[in-house]
Amino acid sequence: MFKVDRSTIHFIIFLWRCLLINDLMINEQIRDKQVRVIDDKGGQLGIMSAKEAQRLARERNLDLVKISPKAKPPVCKIIDYGKFRYEQAKRQKEAKKKQNIISVKEVRLSPNIEQHDIDTKMKHAKKFLNNGDKVKVSVRFRGRELAHTGVGREILLKFAEGLTDIAEIEKYPKMEGRSMVMFMTQKK
Repeated sequence: MFKVDRSTIHFIIFLWRCLLINDLMINEQIRDKQVRVIDDKGGQLGIMSAKEAQRLARERNLDLVKISPKAKPPVCKIIDYGKFRYEQAKRQKEAKKKQNIISVKEVRLSPNIEQHDIDTKMKHAKKFLNNGDKVKVSVRFRGRELAHTGVGREILLKFAEGLTDIAEIEKYPKMEGRSMVMFMTQKK
């Protein structure tokens, strides 16, 4: 069998923290000469050397974490790093839940589309808008149709006119390559 002493375990833990957690510097990773230290209760301990701050953290069985590396001198806090990371992940998860993601749905038309087909596409666009999505309405020109972009503009504006009760034009019709594109959003 092979024996592992206490210093080896501490070294392995240190390496693990260095490899997995590289966004914030902790304990021995802090190489600054002077740091401003905040204790675990939020009180200012003042400016001291990094070695002294690490000693204080070790005495309290906590970690020294560099919170604000760009400050002069850098700000370090004496906290339980595992608990800090857990709370940080929890906050990020909460923020993600509250985030409103708006997706863009596309409705494609052609320059020689009939009114019934436009009505069908309007129904689809209404459904998308009522779900809170943005709608990208595009008219694709092929071959000689590219010479008649005015027809495409008229179709897009007629489409927008049919949806004026629930939608407004965010970005007016504009040529992008072989397509003319218009963006619509739900009225507020």
